[in-house]
This record gives sequence, C-alpha cells and structure tokens, in this order.
Amino acid sequence: MSRARLFASLCGLVFLLNLARIIFAPLLDVIIAEFAIGEATAGLLVTLTWIGSASPRLPTGWLLTKLPRHTVVIGSGAILTAAAAFAATATTIHHLMVGAFLMGIASGVYFVSANPFLSELYPGRVGRVIGIHGAASQIAAVIAAPLVTLTLVVDWRLSLWAIAFGTALVTVYTGLAAVRTELPRAGVDDRNFVAGALSEWRLIVTALAIVGAASFIWQGVFNFYELYMQSKGLSSQASGLMLSIVFAAGIPAFYFGGDLADKLPRVPYLLGIVGAFALSVLVLTVVESFLGLVLISSVVGFVIHALFPATDTFLLDTLPDSSRGSAYAVFSSVWMLTQALGSVVLGVFVEHGYAYDTVFRIAALFLGVTVIGLAVLERADRLPN
Repeated sequence: MSRARLFASLCGLVFLLNLARIIFAPLLDVIIAEFAIGEATAGLLVTLTWIGSASPRLPTGWLLTKLPRHTVVIGSGAILTAAAAFAATATTIHHLMVGAFLMGIASGVYFVSANPFLSELYPGRVGRVIGIHGAASQIAAVIAAPLVTLTLVVDWRLSLWAIAFGTALVTVYTGLAAVRTELPRAGVDDRNFVAGALSEWRLIVTALAIVGAASFIWQGVFNFYELYMQSKGLSSQASGLMLSIVFAAGIPAFYFGGDLADKLPRVPYLLGIVGAFALSVLVLTVVESFLGLVLISSVVGFVIHALFPATDTFLLDTLPDSSRGSAYAVFSSVWMLTQALGSVVLGVFVEHGYAYDTVFRIAALFLGVTVIGLAVLERADRLPN
C-alpha cells in the first residue's frame, strides 16, 4: 500500500511537471501580443523549455550514481516550484525565456530519475506502470489550454503561479510517502556513469534512430497546432479545441500503449507507431472540414502518444540494473535535445513564408522513408531487440 501511495504522488508530480512543459504552447498568441515578438522568437521560447528539459539529463544520470532515485525526484519538484514563480514575475521576453528554461530543467531532472525509479518499483509491470504514469502526465496536456483560457480572465501569469504552488504541495507529500515506503535497491549497482552508458550504446543508438525524427517533428506540430488550425480557417476557440483533442487522445494512448509494450515485439511495435504517425500527419495536411479535423486530430494524438510508453518500456525493461539509470539518462538527454529543436525550426520556416502544409508533408514523407529503411534492417536482424 505504501508503494501505491508513492506511485500516486509521483503521478501528481508528473502532472505538474508536464504542465510546466506544455503551458507555453496555448500561451503563444498571448505572449506574441504582450511582448511584441514574432513566430520565430515564440518558437524559441518553447524550444528553450525543451532544451531546458534536455540539458540536465546527463548530469542527472551522473547524480543518480551518487544519490537515491527518490532524492533526485524530490529535488526536481523544488526546482519547478522556484522556476515557475520566477517565470510568473517576467516583465521582458528574456526574463520569461530564462524562466521557461528553468522550468524545463525541472522536468528533465524528474523524468531521468523517476522513470528508472518506477521500473524498479514495479519490475514485473514496467509497461503498465509507465503507461499509467504517462497518462497522468498527459492529463496535464489536456487541461493546459482550458487552464490558460480560465486564467486569462484574470492574468495569464496565474497559470504559472498555480504550477508553483501546486508543485510545492505535491513535492512535500512525495517526500513523506518516500520516507514511509520500503524502496527498491535495484539501482545500487549503477555506480559508473560512463561505463554504464558505453556498455549499452547499441541499444541507445537504435532507440534514437527509431524515435528521434518522429519526436522532432511532433514538437513542431503540437507547439504550433493552434496557429496551424487557424491557418485552415478555424477560430481561436475551435483551434484550442483541436489541440485539446490531440492531447486528450494521448490519455488512452499512454494507458493502452504501455500495456501493449509489455506484450508485443518491441522494435516492430515502435516502427509501426512511427509509420502510423507519418501517415497521420500526411493526412492532416489534406483535411479541411471541421469533423475531419476532429477525427484526424484524435488519430495523430493517439498514435504519437503511444510512442512514449513504448520507447521507455523498450529501454527500461531491457537495460540491466547495473546500467539502467546511466544509459537511460544518455538516451533521454539526446532524445530531448533532438525534440527541442523542432519548434524553432518550424517557426523559422513559417516566418520565411513556407506554408504549414508544405513543411508537414515533407516531414511526413521523410519519416516514412526512414521507417522503411529501419524496417529492412530489422527484418535482416541488424537491430538490437
């Protein structure tokens, strides 16, 4: 029962940490107006959040060889509390960028420490636990746009203050739950960061090759999704609804995707998800009707969010205790850095006059070719499985 309480507190903490990463997407139009910036600068703001999420992952991996997993998890909550309060006081775009970067750092520290911790808390149900944890994270993405709409009645900064106060409370509860729980000792052998990461380099490179491009494209798609929907003629409210649908589809995707990751062959399953995502983005560019956009937004959201528990399960359930934290930190760091660049790259293309549809079609076709190449290698038994 004590592990269940700790798991519940981690689900609450990941909800707030993911909300911190997502909150700037529905705020982009407000921030563009308030700080008088262009799409490229707005894309950079979002990118800084994700670069922040990527930047501490290698140092956190090293830290996990020195400190218990739960101690680092609690530290991430403390960082987010301070960072969100700092961002809420922003008076310039540079101040806000620093705050966004620090909020991203908190999430990076959390995910590198919490995901291995979860796989060791429940070693027999890695996919299921990662899926439930991911679903809790995804609920934050669903309510981000409605929360912003609600707080705009008072001030958009209220959403950042809510994250700061909520994180402070949940972090304290997580610390208390950890003290009362008999914690696993699976990570005690993971004490050499460099050796642990190098020993699993083939698995790390394989995972990055499969999911790296898809997550890069996804970053650009979801952070500009509302503006993209508006370019198709939808109102601001309807565009926000579409983004909410994309994220809402991620809740069952995490839940069922984690279960499937426990049961299906790992590499073919991942390749199937990436291929389906490429196809769904291609279809998205040709759909114009409101009902059609609702349906394809649901498909895009479900498919891409199924990728995340599948990826984590592939790694965390395959890596040995002696290198799990170290190798996962290296993978996570490179993966997040790759993702982070997606928003600013799309913002630059759009600001230079390229249509969203054109950029998305090229990206989807490139991703499809990549999947075919990797599928050939997998059939030839050239990929770790």
